[in-house]
Amino acid sequence: MAETVRFITADGVEIVGDFLSAEPGAPVALLLHMMPADRTSWRPFADRLLAAGYGSLAIDLRGHGESVNQGNRTLNYKQFGDAEHRASIRDVEAATAFLQSRGVSPDRIVIIGASIGANLALQYAREYAAIPAVALLSPGLDYRGVKTEPLVATLSPGQGALLLASREDEYSFETIRTLARAMGERVTKMEFDGLGHGTTMFERRPELMDEVIEWLKNVMKHET
Repeated sequence: MAETVRFITADGVEIVGDFLSAEPGAPVALLLHMMPADRTSWRPFADRLLAAGYGSLAIDLRGHGESVNQGNRTLNYKQFGDAEHRASIRDVEAATAFLQSRGVSPDRIVIIGASIGANLALQYAREYAAIPAVALLSPGLDYRGVKTEPLVATLSPGQGALLLASREDEYSFETIRTLARAMGERVTKMEFDGLGHGTTMFERRPELMDEVIEWLKNVMKHET
């Protein structure tokens, strides 16, 4: 059963997450949801990860789910401008700091995000080269001011990336093609039809969760 955890960002937002721990030293996936979802959208995948020997931390990004308190202020993503969406990177920073406080080394943390969560995952990985890999479900070139294309060229050579999108989700589908061209051999690209956007792809094709985990195993084996 997941442990409900709470921690505070550098700008005072209380972030709430579900933490599933695995064996000491096992990789842990930080899971960043799409909008307007929350951390519960990752529960089936988190269970699959745990069965495969991987821990996970799924968080509510600021203004979503239970992550709505910033001091005396109540946050609602529906009222956010681009600057407040971009500030969600502090949620990712606080989440990785929490994982390190639980003994997880940065080089054992992978980040998996959907939609704007995918963009945030890539941004964080660009800034912290110790992160070995990111998986991006339905990223965009620009979601609410969180941009991806300027980031891909500055990923470290050892960082791997998995890009996934479905053809009818035209913006994300073209985005993963654009990003893949920029990233070259560091990227694995998965293209689908009829699977929708973000974690909806897992709902419509449950076996995709196992395919992502298999990719994760291969990346972490290479890192080891």
